[in-house]
Amino acid sequence: MSSWQIIGGINMFNEKIEELINKELDLIISVRRDIHAHPELGMNEHRTAKVVYDNLQNLGLKIETGVGKTGVVALLEGKNPGKTLLLRGDMDALPMDELTDLPFKSQNKGVMHACGHDMHTSILLGTARVLSQMKEYINGNIKFVFQPAEECSPTGGANYMIEDGVLTNPKVDGAVALHVWDLPLGKIGLKPGPMMAQSDRIFIKIKGKSAHGSAPQLGADAIVAAGHVITALQTIVSRNISPMDSAVVTLGIIKGGYRYNVIADEVNIEGTVRTFDPHVAEIMPIRIEGIIKNVCYALGCDYEFQYVNGYPLTYNDEKLTSLVMEGLKQTIGNENIIIPDKPATGAEDFSFFNKHVPCTFMWLGCKSDINENCCVIHNPNFICDERAIPVGIKALCGVAMEFLK
Repeated sequence: MSSWQIIGGINMFNEKIEELINKELDLIISVRRDIHAHPELGMNEHRTAKVVYDNLQNLGLKIETGVGKTGVVALLEGKNPGKTLLLRGDMDALPMDELTDLPFKSQNKGVMHACGHDMHTSILLGTARVLSQMKEYINGNIKFVFQPAEECSPTGGANYMIEDGVLTNPKVDGAVALHVWDLPLGKIGLKPGPMMAQSDRIFIKIKGKSAHGSAPQLGADAIVAAGHVITALQTIVSRNISPMDSAVVTLGIIKGGYRYNVIADEVNIEGTVRTFDPHVAEIMPIRIEGIIKNVCYALGCDYEFQYVNGYPLTYNDEKLTSLVMEGLKQTIGNENIIIPDKPATGAEDFSFFNKHVPCTFMWLGCKSDINENCCVIHNPNFICDERAIPVGIKALCGVAMEFLK
């Protein structure tokens, strides 16, 4: 029997959810503002983890701390046995100074919640507090996973939690997460298939030969070689990747040279590669190194190259995503579900869960008239409309009840 039917239909279920959200909302907003004011970088979320732990007390949950180093896991066991759903919220912040005028802006210099993880943590905490008061309607288990270090590519905190057994005892059957996004407030975006890109790192060292700037024929100019390498690498997307596919090659760091009149003997370049197709991902390191090698040798230089696989493709399982959409229809309404035209080129370490269990990742709209010019994540002026919190809680509650019916 459906969980919706047990308590008298969809309307009654939504009324119960709304009632409990309204009961908890002031506390959750207060927690969110506290976390926002005290952001912590990946693997240093000690205060945040304690705030989470303290607010999970007395809910009848089995709580573990120190999972994946600084993560917190709370297990809700329903009235009847059944499947196990993992709901995940990340906790870490970014290394940047906050430039907003919020009264609860960051008090930690050089650290800011510019990616909305304070929202994710608070929404998941609110979901745990609501559903813990509805155990009698739940068949199965829910693992509320408060994850560290999502921003710590290429390793990611998800890997540490998986290594510590977060997907076992009980065995997880599916995982769902959300992320605040530049979508209209009240809307949720998701689709089956690729949702976020695979993200890899590249490290290039071009080794030339130093000489006086007045006698360049005696040296091998690493800066000139670097310039040709940088230009040539951009031809991979336009000439080696099918127009029907996509990829990104971005070089964000270049360092080289000692003095204005000295031929540089070394240049270091770092960058990122984003892909959505396994075949494209496979050929990228081969093609990149081929260009570096031939350009450098043509210009009398040598090179070192390292390609580091980072976060995998975040892929929404078709069957689970269909189920998630049904849960969203029951709670936020079909009119508030957006099917994106294409995935995002950002990356997520939630993708590591993809390797083990069916997953669905969704975008939670937080853009409104109060933040329409500052709703882009990883931005020191980023502001998230807190009215997205009850929407996120309601969405996760609906997904959980649909999954465990």
